[in-house]
Amino acid sequence: MTEPNDSSAENFDVIVIGGGPGGSTAASFVAMQGHSVLLLDRDTFPRHQIGESLLPATVHGICAMLGMTEELANAGFPRKRGGTFRWGKSQKPWTFTFAKDTNAPGGYAYQVERERFDKMLLDNSRRKGVDVREAHMVEDILFENGRASGVRFTDPDGNRKVAKARFVIDAGGNRAQKYNMYIGERIYSKFFQNVALYGYFEGGKRLPAPNQGNIITCAFKDGWFWYVPLSDTLTGVGAVVSRDAAKLMREGHEEAYASYIEACPLIKEQLEGAKRIEEGSYAGLRLRKDYSYCHTKFWAPGLVMVGDSACFIDPVFSSGVHLATYSALLAARSINTVLKGMAPEEKCFEEFERRYRREYGNFYQFLIAFYDMHEDTESYFWSARKVLGTEEQANEAFVRLVAGVSAEDEPVFNSSEYFKVRVGLGDWFQEHMSKTAEDAVMPDRTAEFDKAKFDPGKFMQGFTSEIQQLQMQAMFKEERPQDKPMVSEGLIPSRDGFHWEAGVVKSEPRAAVRL
Repeated sequence: MTEPNDSSAENFDVIVIGGGPGGSTAASFVAMQGHSVLLLDRDTFPRHQIGESLLPATVHGICAMLGMTEELANAGFPRKRGGTFRWGKSQKPWTFTFAKDTNAPGGYAYQVERERFDKMLLDNSRRKGVDVREAHMVEDILFENGRASGVRFTDPDGNRKVAKARFVIDAGGNRAQKYNMYIGERIYSKFFQNVALYGYFEGGKRLPAPNQGNIITCAFKDGWFWYVPLSDTLTGVGAVVSRDAAKLMREGHEEAYASYIEACPLIKEQLEGAKRIEEGSYAGLRLRKDYSYCHTKFWAPGLVMVGDSACFIDPVFSSGVHLATYSALLAARSINTVLKGMAPEEKCFEEFERRYRREYGNFYQFLIAFYDMHEDTESYFWSARKVLGTEEQANEAFVRLVAGVSAEDEPVFNSSEYFKVRVGLGDWFQEHMSKTAEDAVMPDRTAEFDKAKFDPGKFMQGFTSEIQQLQMQAMFKEERPQDKPMVSEGLIPSRDGFHWEAGVVKSEPRAAVRL
């Protein structure tokens, strides 16, 4: 083993830690602007990863901007036209679609085998000029005078080395590097503290066309299941339960998994005649901790966190790859802008954090309402997840992070009111956004909202606005409509989508904080 020294360090514009979707996407978008990029990953690809159900923004926005549309279309991944749920007041499944015309751009996504999908993204980074090194373990992020300046890593032969860069992107997932003194701490949600136990099957049933590629999400007394069709015969099936219910797993994962399937009639029916895979990379059961969290800050001078390194939210709406690749684009825009001397670093990364935190917060507030809509009074899991009774109301540090409370709004923010005004959003979504089977039971009435405090229609518009912007960017490029800044004197995406530029808004009186 050799010891590193700064005199032998390689130099790059950017170093990326992690070769998953967030890391490879950020690396590609920076390299596409002519900057030198080193990407280091501890694993050798292909490797297993969960989070197989994509959203249209990733497929028609990010992947299109990466030049991967044709490659994805030819990969043979099942088309996902929406989601099918056994959730809420309806005892029968209901479905929502991404668009009325499911063949139109944005009308579908894909269910992907992450082993293949992640390698496709990483190989694309190589083609874009990124120096990709697999089986390289990053040990430390180096700092000089309070600024990230590089990394110390170990190569496959055990040699310790140093690489320097103007920026470091941490896309290492939930095992992100430790640097609290520079970038703040990780705050955990008390609402979403779950674990997932999952495996893979051959021969599972499919929904009738055209929904055969849909993810099935099914609530049961101990939590909920995902059922993801990964090919005509391969299916990923996972049970998400509370950390308390996970105690059953101490008696054995197999026994617990079988009991969860037995308790969920829809999943049991879908798996009739199917066989668990016992060989290869899909063999066995896997356990993953799904505790939602958010860092108090997503960047520091010379350093930016993307994907799960910055924050993680419950996976019921398949947000993982979207948040990873979306934050990667935001980070790349910021770095590209600074490296070209177009705007100050602080202003660029404030825009990155503002937009990323808003997107995370949108998913959080939608998901708490979605959990709240399911009714099972005899279930501890669901009774503990009613919005008005959750102990999350007292978790002020986390709620303020996801609500995006500014220093000006701090004195008037009320975390209890934040939850109260969102009760009924899940029912509203089911009634207004779903394409429901004729015999499914819909909510008997839409919840009444004080729209001065929370307007569900405007929320859903805001929830989907950035997703639509990504797709417009990829489809129309410089011909797309002009974007508007989030705040006065904020930044907007450049016409090419890879930088920030100044935005212009009319001066308006400051509105009261929306709870």
